[in-house]
Amino acid sequence: MFRKAPINGNEDILGALSLVLYTLILIPLVKYVLVVLWANDDGEGGTFALYSLICRHAKVSLLPNQLPSDARISSFRLKVPSPELERSLKIKERLENSLSLKKTLLILVLAGTSMVIANGVVTPAMSVLSSVGGLKVGVDAIKKDEVVMISVACLIILFSVQKYGTSKVGLAVGPALFLWFCSLAGIGIYNLVKYDSSVLRAFNPIHIYYFFKRNSTKAWYSLGGCLLSATGSEAMFADLCYFSVRSVQLSFVFLVLPCLLLGYLGQAAYLMENHADAGQAFFSSVPSGAFWPTFFIANIAALIASRAMTTATFSCIKQSTALGCFPRLKIIHTSRKFMGQIYIPVINWFLLALSLVLVCSISSIDEIGNAYGIAELGVMMMTTILVTLVMILIWQIHIIIVLTFVVVFLGLELTFFSSVLWSVTDGSWIILVFAIIMFLIMYVWNYGSNLKYETEVKQKLSMDLMRELGCNLGTIRAPGMGLLYNELVKGIPAIFGHFLTTLPAIHSMIIFVSIKYVPVPMVPQSERFLFRRVCPKSYHIFRCIARYGYKDVRKENHQTFEQLLIESLEKFIRREAQERSLESDGDDDTDSEDEYPSSRVLVAPNGSVYSLGIPLLADFKDTSNPILEASTSEVVGPVSSQPPVFDAEQSLESELSFIHKAKESGVVYLLGHGDIRARKDSWFIKKLVINYFYAFLRKNCRRGITTLSVPHSHLMQVSMTYMV
Repeated sequence: MFRKAPINGNEDILGALSLVLYTLILIPLVKYVLVVLWANDDGEGGTFALYSLICRHAKVSLLPNQLPSDARISSFRLKVPSPELERSLKIKERLENSLSLKKTLLILVLAGTSMVIANGVVTPAMSVLSSVGGLKVGVDAIKKDEVVMISVACLIILFSVQKYGTSKVGLAVGPALFLWFCSLAGIGIYNLVKYDSSVLRAFNPIHIYYFFKRNSTKAWYSLGGCLLSATGSEAMFADLCYFSVRSVQLSFVFLVLPCLLLGYLGQAAYLMENHADAGQAFFSSVPSGAFWPTFFIANIAALIASRAMTTATFSCIKQSTALGCFPRLKIIHTSRKFMGQIYIPVINWFLLALSLVLVCSISSIDEIGNAYGIAELGVMMMTTILVTLVMILIWQIHIIIVLTFVVVFLGLELTFFSSVLWSVTDGSWIILVFAIIMFLIMYVWNYGSNLKYETEVKQKLSMDLMRELGCNLGTIRAPGMGLLYNELVKGIPAIFGHFLTTLPAIHSMIIFVSIKYVPVPMVPQSERFLFRRVCPKSYHIFRCIARYGYKDVRKENHQTFEQLLIESLEKFIRREAQERSLESDGDDDTDSEDEYPSSRVLVAPNGSVYSLGIPLLADFKDTSNPILEASTSEVVGPVSSQPPVFDAEQSLESELSFIHKAKESGVVYLLGHGDIRARKDSWFIKKLVINYFYAFLRKNCRRGITTLSVPHSHLMQVSMTYMV
């Protein structure tokens, strides 16, 4: 702070200290610990966790693959805004009906995420460089270039051990941080006793007013340095998956905050008698006998803080990938016990390279601190806006409290942001450019993916064509089971027509498999697969939607996946038969193929009531193609209203036997790669985005089938290009 507003007297020290104290109290404590941490998504924190939470309570996602059945997942825990709160309902309706508001919300989320990734670059650079910079106090002869080279070595070591996961180094993290905070408190108390305990007057906020009155513009410039006291607030929220809310709150209130306050009070007390040491206030204030142990612990704490921010970046990227806003990358799970502990190799080395560039090109701690302020404040402002939406839509608290929250914290953050932006020309613009590049990557990927999905929906095959082809589909049905992977959750994908025209035969059983991520952290295994018949029974064509949460681990191999899928299909067919039996027993009006029982309850002969747990897609009809929604098929011709029980049982056993034979004959994965190209009459920018940027990202990302480790002998691929 004092590099931008030099000390002209002890009153300046009190004013700066008061500013730091109330920044610590307002942002990390009041905003994050007492408010934001409660806006978690089943223990998940971060920008995309907030977006996922909002998407569950209002239909604001731009990808049109939502199904009513998603709300039946037990982890959804949907609580619709109460009718009494008209304000909540009006805002929810406005969000759902306005495409521009949906896009604005997505842009805010992507901007916040890009700033989190930028934080993953600047936090290690700043933490390591500032801690290693303490050598200037302990070793008089050391030069600036030597500090930079040691920082580079520390960064390389830090990112090299990132792949070993938190669980393998976690035993050392807790004691190291505890020692660090105790050291801060101990040194602070020592300096308060030795130098000047009158700095406790800084708890009176009037000194902030005096500080700005004396320094005016210089005080405003120094706000960027003041923000560094709130370092790690967003990482604390983003890394919430590792701890419970209550444990974070208790640790912060009873350990972290008191130690930080004592540390800053001690530094101020030291500066009251040593104005010249303002540039290295912390290390200069350490007693000479405790310097090297403190220096060692400080560097360990800096590495831990950097690691925490890198882990938060991994978590944020995984969430954004699952929700369709980031290209798919290789994700390694570093712990068998804790699902949230992940490692993304490409991102890890990418962050290392950029951190090294930042340290080598901007070796001034002031400029790196300013870059950190830009990234951190960008995330903070997006978090404030999203939490405000959570307060209105989900918590439904009084409007006065909501307005107080948004005015106080957004106003405070905008004030800080104006200060750091004023110094952006110093070199910190690099991090702003990087954040913009990450934002464009995510926006292009989301835009291209949505455009591709909408095009596939428009070009799906009609049921009239399927009826004309007949149950043999106009070709030969060879024994076996074909799993056709496609993103569509309704209708018959156009790529299936290419398989019919390209292959000399098609499998006797076809299952359209769609891997879909829903806005929940985890989907229970028993609710993973959602089945529906696509055509009449004689066609033997089904649709399976495999649903995953953004925290779910897809580590099953192709054999395990096949087994789970077949078991779920058999349950679907058995329960479908049970429902048909109930329908024929209780209702004579069953002539229409499109009528389906709304009940999901089975009443046994002994009077026991059983809930049919696996949901059927028969409830959710595509009005444009009614027959698509059929959960059963009917044979054309007169059907008796009371079919014999043994006929139904024979039909059921026959179909189950058919499934087993198809499985024994072999399972083949039919991969339809759909690419998009902009039409010739499209705008130049659209051609540039779709034909080059999106095509490059799609070419270099991982395929969704990669995680199943399917042998090449079991794969068939057909490509198709859509003009958009």
